[in-house]
Amino acid sequence: MTDYSDIRTQAARKGLFETPIAQCRLQNADGFMADIRKLILDKQAEDPEGVGRSNVGGWHSDVDMLHWGGAAAQKLADTVIAVARRMSAFPGGSHDDYHWLCQMWANVSGAGASNHLHMHPGNLWSGALYVDMGGAEANPELGGAFYFEDPRYPLVNMHNTRFRFANADGTPMQVMPEVRPAAGDILMFPAWLRHGVKPYHGDGVRISVAFNIDAVLK
Repeated sequence: MTDYSDIRTQAARKGLFETPIAQCRLQNADGFMADIRKLILDKQAEDPEGVGRSNVGGWHSDVDMLHWGGAAAQKLADTVIAVARRMSAFPGGSHDDYHWLCQMWANVSGAGASNHLHMHPGNLWSGALYVDMGGAEANPELGGAFYFEDPRYPLVNMHNTRFRFANADGTPMQVMPEVRPAAGDILMFPAWLRHGVKPYHGDGVRISVAFNIDAVLK
């Protein structure tokens, strides 16, 4: 009988179809952050009803923040477009072949507020600048965590609901991983990636500026 006991397997882990996420930290931006916080709270006072989108219980401004946000909003748009350009490729073309567009709005979330799972169709990138975490940076029990949904979910576990892919360190991949940004962080991700914000339980407010970015051929 043939003996195969000497056979060994040499395996290399490789990844395909990466989902790029950028987490940026603004530097030397204290004045900018103070200005944009005041702009948002002034706009909320002017238009306390806001609009309803993915927000549950929080305040959502109109999507024209570039029109009422002045130099601070324009600076943020320029900053996130620069990041988007670095994370984008156009085989056979150039970034300069496109007009880069940014749409922007503000969110103020008090106690109990959240954002249900959603995506931003018709755009390339989405993201948010975090202006005030309402104390959740120091106390995660206050909630308000940002989370993503694995775009392969629930397909990967339709056969066996306990199944998860293994990370490189052997731990199971999370279906809905959380991200806990700090004030001054910018989080960016593909606009098709579903995301949400868990309920905030603090006494303060969480303040953020959300945005969409698209590139339209000239």
